[in-house]
Amino acid sequence: MTHSSKDAVTRDYAYYSHIFAGRRLPLAFIDLDLLDANAAQLSQQAQPLPMRLATKSLRCVAVLRYLLKEFPGFSGLMAYSPAEAAFLAEQGFDDLLLGYPTMESSEILPCLDWIRRGRWIAFMVDDVRQVELLEALATRGEPLTIPVCIDLDMSMDLPGLRFGVFRSPVQSIEQAEPLLAALANAPHLQLQGLMGYEAQLAGIADAAPKSGLYNRIIRLLKSLSQRQAFARRQAFTSELRRRSYPLRLVNGGGTGSVGRTKHDSSVTELTVGSGLYAPALFDHYKEFHYQPAAGFALSVVRQAGPGIYACAGGGYVASGPTHADKQPEPYLPPGITLIKTLGSGEVQTSLRSPVPLELGGAVFLRHAKAGELFERFNEVYLVRGGAIEQIVKTYRGEGACFF
Repeated sequence: MTHSSKDAVTRDYAYYSHIFAGRRLPLAFIDLDLLDANAAQLSQQAQPLPMRLATKSLRCVAVLRYLLKEFPGFSGLMAYSPAEAAFLAEQGFDDLLLGYPTMESSEILPCLDWIRRGRWIAFMVDDVRQVELLEALATRGEPLTIPVCIDLDMSMDLPGLRFGVFRSPVQSIEQAEPLLAALANAPHLQLQGLMGYEAQLAGIADAAPKSGLYNRIIRLLKSLSQRQAFARRQAFTSELRRRSYPLRLVNGGGTGSVGRTKHDSSVTELTVGSGLYAPALFDHYKEFHYQPAAGFALSVVRQAGPGIYACAGGGYVASGPTHADKQPEPYLPPGITLIKTLGSGEVQTSLRSPVPLELGGAVFLRHAKAGELFERFNEVYLVRGGAIEQIVKTYRGEGACFF
C-alpha cells in the first residue's frame, strides 16, 4: 500500500459503483484516502501523546501494519483477547496491551511463551483471582516476568444513574489494596500500567439530530464526569508512583474523547480505533467529524414494488443494546432507507429507494460499529484514487476467530 496525503473528497454512488463493477457481492471495503484523512485528524487531535490502536475496531492485520508504518502517531496495540494477542505476536507485532481481563488458561499460556521470547504483552487485572491465575501459570516453564495493568473504573455514579459502563470494580486506591497486596505476593508479576477508559466520554454521541435537550444533558454530564474521572486517574497514578511501581504507561481515552483525555496530566498514551473507519455510531459528536472510510456493498436482487427493493444479505447488526441504531445504515445512493418493520435481514435486506435501482447493481451501507463488520467477511477491498489497490484478509479470512 502506498500512503497519500491527498485531501479526502466526498464520495458519491457513481464513484464506488465504478470501482466495484463486476465484483462478487456482498463485499466489504476500506477507502484508504478517507482512512488516511481520519488517521491524520486523530494524530493532530492527540498530539503530543501517542495513540495505541484498538484492534477490536480494526480486525485486519494488513491495516494494522499500514497504520503503524505510515503514521508515527500510532504506537502499540490494544488487543481484546489473549488468543488474539498471541496471534498478533506470531504476525510480528510487539507492545501488546490486553484491554480486558481473562480467566482462560489455554489462551494465556501461548502469550507467556511469547513473553519468554522477548515480546511485551501486558495482562489487564482488576481482581485478585486474575492475579492468582497468572501467577500460577507463570510457574509452568522457564522463569519470566509478566507485565500487568490495572483497569480503573471511570464511570460516574449519580442517584439512580450510572453515567458510564460497568467495567472494573476498582474506583479508588482503597478498593485496589487487596489487588496490590496480591501483586506483592506474586513474584512473577509486575505492575507496569494503569488504564482508565472513560467510556461515557468516548462512546456517547452528543449531537444527535432533533435531540437538542438530550444533547445538552449529555454534554453537561460529560463535563461533570470528565472532572471526576480525570481527578480519579490522577490520584490513582500519583499513589502508584509514590509507591515506586515502574509504570510504563497510563492509558486513557477512546475515539470520542481524544481531545479531552490528552489534557489529563497523568495520561501517557491514548487508545483509538473506531474513528479510523468512522462507523455510523460516530456520526453525531459535537467536537469532531470523521470520514466514512469503511463500508459494504450489497447486490440488488429483487424489486418488490414501486421504490421497494431487496438485496442479498446485509444482516450485520452491531453488538450492544438492541436499538435501531445498531442496524447498518444505508449510505449510497442517497435517500435509501431500511424498512423499519423489517430491518436488515439474514438472507435479504429490503430497502426503500427514491431513485430506480438496477437488479444486479450495488447499494452501499455502513456498519453501526467498526471492526465487527469484518467478522462477516474473509477479505476486504482496499481502494484509493478510484481504484482497487489491494485485497487483504480480515481476521476471519486468516482463520482467526477469538470470540
